[in-house]
Amino acid sequence: MKRLGILTGGGDAPGLNAVIRAAVKTAISVYDCEVFGIKNGYDGFLESDGIVPLGVEEVRGILPRGGTILGAANRGNPYARKIIRDGVEITIDVSSEIVKGIEKLKLDALLVLGGDGTLRIAHELWQKGAPVIGVPKTIDNDIGGTEVTFGFDTALNIATEAFDRLHTTAESHHRAMVLELMGRDAGFIALQAGISGGADVILIPEIPFKFESVMAKIRERSEKGRKFSILAVSEGAKSLDGGQVFSRSGDEIYVPRLGGIGQVVGEYIEKQGFESRVTVLGHLQRGGTPTSFDRSLATRYGAAAVRLAARGGFDRMVALQGGKITDIPLEEATAIPKRVKLDDDAVITARNVGISFGDE
Repeated sequence: MKRLGILTGGGDAPGLNAVIRAAVKTAISVYDCEVFGIKNGYDGFLESDGIVPLGVEEVRGILPRGGTILGAANRGNPYARKIIRDGVEITIDVSSEIVKGIEKLKLDALLVLGGDGTLRIAHELWQKGAPVIGVPKTIDNDIGGTEVTFGFDTALNIATEAFDRLHTTAESHHRAMVLELMGRDAGFIALQAGISGGADVILIPEIPFKFESVMAKIRERSEKGRKFSILAVSEGAKSLDGGQVFSRSGDEIYVPRLGGIGQVVGEYIEKQGFESRVTVLGHLQRGGTPTSFDRSLATRYGAAAVRLAARGGFDRMVALQGGKITDIPLEEATAIPKRVKLDDDAVITARNVGISFGDE
């Protein structure tokens, strides 16, 4: 292995720079390998300035930094790239150009840091001859085959701190505080942060809720003299008789953007005679300094990905299983998205301590 490429696709997440740093240092110190950064996801192969050399100096000091020094592109699907041709917007497939770009750079391996979409593209590129290796990145923690993705712990800590801050003002003003959290179709952030932050109600995509059941919990607390309630609402949560709420529709390239269910829940609470306030935490969950856990996990992933590349373990993804780093096929990792299971210990524990999921 003489030449290694790294790209960061999809949305940003705390820990991306830690992976880049570990991969670069391992590739250089252990394998005497040249490393190249591909800027802005797969788009870098199509841009005149999209390739940058990465040495020890280029990654110095980036361990605690959020975001990614290579840039990200969550709309950079090479199989469906939008361009303007003759004044008309069309969608074209440039995946073959990506493979040619890899060959032109003479890369022996390409580390792809991304979520399910980015990794699914990586698997498809491998089928066209690209020597890809995946590293699981997403704050949603929804990639299969790994116990946890880097970025999740940081998002979880930020959400928990938000609950701590909302708790004091909710108690002071006797309000129902609704905190809408990210996670797409997986409720891991809302579930774990809701438990850690002392939520009274947790609404997640995996458990459709009934508005009246939510109100029953709020009324129960009020009747016992607890004049405030804390609600953790995942952006993908949906009522039993309704669908998910979107702030933007999708098309062949852009996935629909979830958002707004927190406001729907808050307005319903208001109509029942209880004062409520809604906070959408949004991209605050994605940014800032990664936690110690995410820095450590990302570093382990980065070094392991380089070792996997040196063994020729292409079309595979590094993963955490049983507390140890291993690797699994990319197809397996992206086949079935990970979701909160109804018999999950965290769900059972939440019910045991009196948290409502709005389904009873």
